[in-house]
Amino acid sequence: MGMTMTQKILAAHAGLDYVAEGQLIEAELDLALANDITAPVAIREMEKAGGHVKDKGKVALVMDHFTPNKDIKAACQVKCTREFAQREQVEHFFDVGQMGIEHALLPEQGLVGAGDCVIGADSHTCTYGALGAFSTGVGSTDLAAGMMTSRCWFKVPAAIRVELTGALPPFVTGKDVILHLIGTIGVDGALYRSLEFTGEGVKSLTMDDRFTVCNMAIEAGAKNGIFPVDDAALDYMKGRFSRPVKIYEADPDAHYERTITINLSALKPTVAFPHLPENTRTEWENIPIDQVVIGSCTNGRISDMRQAAQILQGRKVAKNVRCIVIPVTQEVYLQAMREGLLEIFIRAGAIVSTPTCGPCLGGHMGILADHERCVSTTNRNFVGRMGHTTSEIYLASPYTAAASAIAGRLATASEVME
Repeated sequence: MGMTMTQKILAAHAGLDYVAEGQLIEAELDLALANDITAPVAIREMEKAGGHVKDKGKVALVMDHFTPNKDIKAACQVKCTREFAQREQVEHFFDVGQMGIEHALLPEQGLVGAGDCVIGADSHTCTYGALGAFSTGVGSTDLAAGMMTSRCWFKVPAAIRVELTGALPPFVTGKDVILHLIGTIGVDGALYRSLEFTGEGVKSLTMDDRFTVCNMAIEAGAKNGIFPVDDAALDYMKGRFSRPVKIYEADPDAHYERTITINLSALKPTVAFPHLPENTRTEWENIPIDQVVIGSCTNGRISDMRQAAQILQGRKVAKNVRCIVIPVTQEVYLQAMREGLLEIFIRAGAIVSTPTCGPCLGGHMGILADHERCVSTTNRNFVGRMGHTTSEIYLASPYTAAASAIAGRLATASEVME
């Protein structure tokens, strides 16, 4: 029996000719990632073990969750990580002024690429599958071991094939694709599986769409999400990724537990209602809102900024709505500035933040009060995720989020653009 894309990458990094689903392996890592919340835990475990970073070029530490520091505790977390990075001479340390949201920053900086095996002490590390890499989230203890040994253990996942056909219609994006999939199979529908995206519809998805889709693979319980390495992926990596590109393709007889077909042409703007990403709808009654967040590792890239600006240009955010726009990296911030997008946001009545995860995890820059509602381009809408336990989060694309900010209620772009 053949192997899937993910299985081939794991086999190569384990030094094996073949791996099978359920097999326990130990694999060489290309990168180990942590942020200002998870790194201090890993650092403490390393210190207990008397360990040190084995390969200083294979560790990335990104200060993004509470950065710039929101309080004394956050400042101490970053100080701990900063001092560790200096002491261990970690090559890839990103602090205020250089940082961005980790899962957009690392691909942008060329630190991850096709064929890589990457772990991160953050569940949305699965984002890098958009480039044809195996990447997955781990706990801080496994991350500590990964930094000390440049290796990690894995149980080889079974796989689900997602066959994409057709092409996306106007105002429908990668966010709608992944929300549709999660709504179809549920938050545990791909539990510890690899979601492997294939089909002629792949070519209609931009790289930003693919990053968004893989980012939320974990919201279906998946171990990872992964796309084939095509011309779009190669173009993205060109001039960024300096290591050799390693392209793996699934064997024709690779085993998939099931195949799910999604006709992209038939998709509509999709929203995940509280309090699970699987609670998706394409129709709804009048739902007033209090806040909109456009950003995060899911939807804060330049295409997301352009989509939001397209809707907000020449319009005003509703009086009772707070609209927060967060470019995902400094580079995206500069590009949005050059294109005049930041002025569009500000003239519309939105605010623009430095790159930060802030509101996504209820950290800062947009905490919700009791019974408030937020339309957000982030990836989770659990109870209390953005603030008070009675608040509500509606997950949506930048088009839908921007349209909702203008309407003062949950709305689609086509409603606002009529």
